[in-house]
Formats: sequence, C-alpha cells, structure tokens
Amino acid sequence: MIDITAELVRALVCAQFPEWGDLPVRPVERQGWDNRTFRLGEELTVRVPSAEGYVAAVTKEDRCLPELAGHVPLPVPEPVAVGRPGAGYPFSWSVRRWLPGDTVEVAADIDRTRLARDLGGFLTELRKAPVGRGPAAGRHSYFRGCHPSVYGDEVEAALERLAGLVDVAACRAVWAQALTSAWPFSPTWFHGDVSVGNLLATDGTLSAVIDFGSSGVGDPACDLVIAWNYFTGEERKVFREAVGLPDDAWRRARGWALWKALVSTAGLSSPDPEGRQRRVLDQVLDDAVV
Repeated sequence: MIDITAELVRALVCAQFPEWGDLPVRPVERQGWDNRTFRLGEELTVRVPSAEGYVAAVTKEDRCLPELAGHVPLPVPEPVAVGRPGAGYPFSWSVRRWLPGDTVEVAADIDRTRLARDLGGFLTELRKAPVGRGPAAGRHSYFRGCHPSVYGDEVEAALERLAGLVDVAACRAVWAQALTSAWPFSPTWFHGDVSVGNLLATDGTLSAVIDFGSSGVGDPACDLVIAWNYFTGEERKVFREAVGLPDDAWRRARGWALWKALVSTAGLSSPDPEGRQRRVLDQVLDDAVV
C-alpha cells in the first residue's frame, strides 16, 4: 500500500495544477480503503487510489459521473480535473467538487423515513439515466449488477463454516428464491455500493450520493440491500414503494444481502468485529420484505 500523505497530494497539485497550488490540503476525517480523499481548499477534493487495483474505478467515475450528474436528483461527485502520475506516485488521480454533509453513518437526527423515500427516488432516476458508455456489470463492479448466483460458491463455503451457528435451512431457502429470476428488462445503471458510508446528509436529510466506484450497467437489484442492513419496519416499506421495482428484484436483493452477511459472519470477507453483518443476517431471515 502506498503511503499517501497531504504532502504528496500537495506536490501533485502544485506540479500539475499550479492554479490550485496555494490552496490548503488536508485529509478528510473518515477515509475509505480503496482511495484516499483530501480537501483542496474549500470547494474541491482530491481522490487518490491507494493501490493499482483501485485505479480503474476512479477512471470509470471520471468518465461516467459527468453524464450521470444531469439525470439524478441529488449531487454526485463530479470531476473537474484528472491528474497524472508524478512526485513518486504511479497512478492517475482525480480532482472533484466538494460535497458538504456528513455520511448517514455518523450524521445526527436523520429522518429515516424521509431518507428511505428520497433514496428510493434517487435510485429510480438513476435507473432511467441513459446507459451511454456505462460499463456492463462484471469484475470492475465486484459483480454487482450481475446475477447473485455469481457468488454461489462463497455462499456454500460460508454455510459449511457456519453449520450449527446459523439456520442453514432458512438461509438455503432465501438463496434458492434469489436464484429463481433474472432482470428481464434492458440493463440499467446501478450504484453498486448503496451504504450509509456513501450517502451524505445535511440537516437530517439526504443531500448527496458518493463513491460510484462499483457502479455499472446491469441488474439494479444489488442496490436494494440497504433495505436490510439499515432500514427497519415501516422504513423498508417506504423504500420499497419509492424504489419501484418488482417482487423478483427484491428476492434477488435479499440474496445479495444474505451473501454479504454470510461471508462476513463466516470470516470469508472483510472483518466484522462489531457483528453488524450477523445482525443483518437475522434481519434477512426474519423479514423478507416480499
């Protein structure tokens, strides 16, 4: 992993965009794993891939976000410049407009029901956006937008490891339902990682959607997983109504939620020290939504 510091970012900016060379550079408080993000003055951010495997996602965002921005009802991180390798840093990088707000993960006083409605509306408009040069779902999107069966082997491995710890029969039933249908329409845009860390809120309401690194064109069912890992009860019903997708899409979405919860709980994916995905698994099994 490359050591990406404010000093490195300042050197890159000064060398390639001297018009911004006098602006202060400071890291944002909450960093992602794939990229490092820095404030550049008050109106810009710098997004720097942390390793070679994440470069393509930033390049994809730089290409696609300007086209998507005009078709969705909330701000997205539009790029204003693309940087080249330099100052010892080997990859391309991006300068975007700063979007104010806190992530829903940490924001206070969230109106959760309104969030469910507003997010559903955003995803509905995202699906309507012209696919244009949008990339077909695949490895670049971590197979979001593909059929959930792509992760069937991981589901089986997780269930073997969790035998006696989870209701394997119930999990298999949910997974089987998820595999009984496929997206029957033309491929649409999907975000690919709709999570509380990628939603910004201002004054308790949804104000922007960020991190389109897993986005693409395919089956939008993957974008519904937040119904189980964040929303509860009536909020889920509001979200479902607002997002406007048929029952079979929700069954596939439930499969996506099951897969993530299983592989995390089984230790086959990123660590889950707080047991959050174990609780999501309970939600997936207890509340089918459909």
